[in-house]
Amino acid sequence: MTDSSKVLDDAKYSGTKEVDESLKIDATKLQPWIDAHVPDAGKINAIEQFKGGQSNPTYKIITDKINLVLRRKPPGKLLPSAHAVDREYKVITALYETDVAVPKTYGLCEDQDIAGTTFFVMDFLDGDLFWDPMIPSVSKEDRIQIYKNKNDTLVKLHNVDYKKIGLEDYGKPGNYVARQVARWSKQYRASETDNIEAMNNLIEWLPQNIPDDDETTIVHGDYRLDNMILKDNKVMGVLDWELSTLGHPIADFSYHCLTWRTQEAYYDHAKLKELGVPNEQEYRDMYSESTGKDLSANWEFYMAFNMFKIAAICQGILGRVRDGTAASKHAEERGMTVYPLSEAAWSTIEKNF
Repeated sequence: MTDSSKVLDDAKYSGTKEVDESLKIDATKLQPWIDAHVPDAGKINAIEQFKGGQSNPTYKIITDKINLVLRRKPPGKLLPSAHAVDREYKVITALYETDVAVPKTYGLCEDQDIAGTTFFVMDFLDGDLFWDPMIPSVSKEDRIQIYKNKNDTLVKLHNVDYKKIGLEDYGKPGNYVARQVARWSKQYRASETDNIEAMNNLIEWLPQNIPDDDETTIVHGDYRLDNMILKDNKVMGVLDWELSTLGHPIADFSYHCLTWRTQEAYYDHAKLKELGVPNEQEYRDMYSESTGKDLSANWEFYMAFNMFKIAAICQGILGRVRDGTAASKHAEERGMTVYPLSEAAWSTIEKNF
């Protein structure tokens, strides 16, 4: 893909479109709620839908005075713990009182009569959203700053005292990695379509080799460039907290670093240097310098663990393809990455342990 087509990709996924027919919201029903919860917002003039691939439909509410964002559960039958916008609302609201950049929230509505499903409303952040982690549209100096600020923001999140901001019940403290390995092993077995030796090996090896470095912080769960809004290279707000919980900060940070292992553009260190993008070791060192944590001892375990987790998610997609319930036409293609991911995870273990 050329740089120019990557820039076009930003346009393809960024911004808004007309609301899909099945996801329309009646402005006349929403107006009284906005009047009650967003002081001086004024009349709703338009409701648009964001193009990005969120699993929770997300809307731009344009009023006389302000632009807002409404995020709701999708309509229809859902898995009990999926699309938990109430949890997203809770974590964003609590973090707004800290130095972690998040939008201001205005309220959670569980009255199904207003928008059809539970929703919450927050500020619209008017900044830049980048889908390509190489950020071809900016200068080398900007890239250096963006990567540094992205790293700093995750450090700030992991430094938050979750008890102090009322998130003590936001997840189970401790044993996060053990619970995740058990959960994704179970999910993998439930959707298994083939006997994949690398996955069998991982399911046996991982639980017996979990590092003895347990700690608990708030984790984002899906921290990456296209889940944040930037302005002047600074992070204005981190979005998409659907997978956040109490968990292990190194598991969260190493998940974020998988880009360096899974995207070819990151393999050429000389090219990265030229672009102002840190390599994996440099990016890891940034986090270590800020947190005082030496990540070297268990780093390869966490990388293998995260590849295993994504492989299990991809297998779940293949299971839905088999059952005829996969939504996207690219589902099978994405699901098939269970093979290279599980092999990469197992070879990481063979190489390092």
